[in-house]
Formats: sequence, C-alpha cells, structure tokens
Amino acid sequence: MPTIYDVAREAGVSAATVSRVLNGARTVDPAMVARVLTAVRELGYRPNAVARNLRRSRTTLWAVIISDIGNPFFTATVRGIEDVAQQAGYSVVLCNSDEDPAKEETYVAAALSEQMAGVIISSSGSAKAAKSLLDSPIPVVAIDRQLPRGEADTVVVDNEAGAGTATRHLLDAGYRRVACITGPEGVSTADLRLRGYTSALSACQPPGEPLIVRTDFREQGGYDAMGSLLSSAERPDAVFVANNLMTVGALRCLADHDVRVPAEMGVVGFDEIPWADLVRPSLTTVAQPTYELGRMAARLLVDRIATPAGRPARVVLPAELRPRQSSAFQHNAR
Repeated sequence: MPTIYDVAREAGVSAATVSRVLNGARTVDPAMVARVLTAVRELGYRPNAVARNLRRSRTTLWAVIISDIGNPFFTATVRGIEDVAQQAGYSVVLCNSDEDPAKEETYVAAALSEQMAGVIISSSGSAKAAKSLLDSPIPVVAIDRQLPRGEADTVVVDNEAGAGTATRHLLDAGYRRVACITGPEGVSTADLRLRGYTSALSACQPPGEPLIVRTDFREQGGYDAMGSLLSSAERPDAVFVANNLMTVGALRCLADHDVRVPAEMGVVGFDEIPWADLVRPSLTTVAQPTYELGRMAARLLVDRIATPAGRPARVVLPAELRPRQSSAFQHNAR
C-alpha cells in the first residue's frame, strides 16, 4: 500500500503539502495540487480514514435516523440525502427507529459517541433524543417532522395546508361526514394534519362535526381505526387518512367489511403510494416532494457543517393533491 510519503516523493513535494491538498486547503499552489492529485491517482493512494478522523475529531459519516424504514415515503427521501452526501464527500449510515422513542435515543447516543459529522432525523417524538442532539456540537437537521423540543434546521412539507386541501376536496365532492385518522399526539405531522382537517371542517357551511381517531401511523393502526369508525353511531361517508401506511390499513378494513369505495366511503390518503394509479378504484392522495425533502435536508446539513453558527433555517415545501377515483362522490349510489 502506498503511503503519503510515496505520494510526496512522486509529486516532488513535502508530506505536509500532500496532507494539505487532501484536506482541501485552498492556499496550496494550483500546480502543486495538480501534481499531488496526479501522484495519488497513479499510485492508487488511499488516505487512512481512521487517522484522518482522529485528527479531525469527527468522521465523514452522517447518521440518517428515520422513523419507519418500511414506509415507502422514505425511499426517495433517503435517495435525495445520499445523492447530496456523496457529492459533498460524506457517506450515510441509515438507522431505523421504528417509531420507537427508546430506539431513537439509542441511535442518537451512538451518533454522538461516534462523533458523526452530522445527523438528519425524522423524529419518533423523543424529547430526550432531541435534547441530546441540540446540546451537542454535531450539526442536526430535522426532516419530515419537527423536533419535539428546541430549534434546529428543519425541512417539512406544509402538512396543515395539504390536509386542509384533502378535506375540502372530499366536502366539495359531496361527502358530508368526513372523518380523520391521524397519528400519535405530539408528533408534528399528526398534529398539523389534524389541524388542517379540523380547520377545513370549521370553514364549510354548515360547519362539519369532527370524527377523529388517533393511532400509531402503522398499517394495522389504520385498519383498527377504520373499524372503529365503521362501528360508530356517527358512521362517516368519507375519511381523510394522515399517512400512507394507515391508508393501506383503512382500505383493507373497508374491503373486509364489503364497504364500496367511493360509493359508500370516499378515501383520501396523505402521502403518494407507488400503486395508487394501479388499484381500482385508483387512490386519491396528497403527494409530498420526497426526493426534494431529502435533497434540501442534506444541503442544509452541508451548509451547517461549513457554518456552525447562525439561526436555524426552516424550509416548508408544498404538498400536491392528486385526485383519483377513490374520492369521486357518486350521487346515484346514495
């Protein structure tokens, strides 16, 4: 294995100059930089990452802590993060908290002890994990969900507006008893989407009566919540479901109970689903710009690593209603 001294000898410079070039110093003469990089390429030299990290007291790794690796929402999001990370010279370590605050705290502790270069997190709601991150010198960006306490660079979609648009869409279509299945209290996406739903109901004439079930953002949670709505005295004729996995569970419950969509139950789900156009009836969704969420979060982290000081940035991206058959009110069927 060639050493830094072999590179220095080949390039005709000192080992210190080689080190400065490889660490991105801008004060080295361009001709020397070219010679060093040519020698590195010809010799196949690879810097010792362990030694470099010890000198820097920081790795070139990012911890990306997501709340549910089984959720298709995160596929494109992580891709956006990784594309920017690779371009900036970082690698990504993916951690799945599984909507478990205790597991999230474990991953945060590991990221801090390993002195990761930065952390991007979709919080499961742990205030302890948030405090640990914000009290540390490691840059952190919250994605999809706000941290439960404190302020950090944050990239989210306009959850409240997206939920309001979905609810108004069902009301404008002709549905009158619109229910909402949302996630746990204290999780920002669940609370903001619920707020959008209730605001839309309050604004309609006459104002609608909220029908709300909270559950755990999982498919089975959506199934159970839909079942409770079907058995309630005030059975709804439409439902807004606040994430994709719960939407899948709600649709499965409706199928098991032979409830026709959209004739007997209109359905809109928050988050696009890959097969939304393939099922019959096709599924109306509120789509998030998932790749752009990840890309923007990664850009914020790169900038925060370069400039640690300054006020936290907050980026809010728009969500898009994609109307399909599941919300098409059918007058003749009623």
